Amino acid sequence: MTGEAVKRKLREQGKTIKAWAEEHGYDYVLVSRVIRGVQKANYGKGHDVAVALGMKKPGEVNA
Repeated sequence: MTGEAVKRKLREQGKTIKAWAEEHGYDYVLVSRVIRGVQKANYGKGHDVAVALGMKKPGEVNA
């Protein structure tokens, strides 16, 4: 799923990025960077965020 698709999905659910981040225990800035593609999210918390958002599968390294 792309960053734009994630944003669209959150809008459809009536959630902001900040609200999603707080619900899942992640820092808003990190979530925003992952969605915008600024952070590659190949490992660590960034990868965890991408998996939770449906942008990557668990263990997937490349976008």
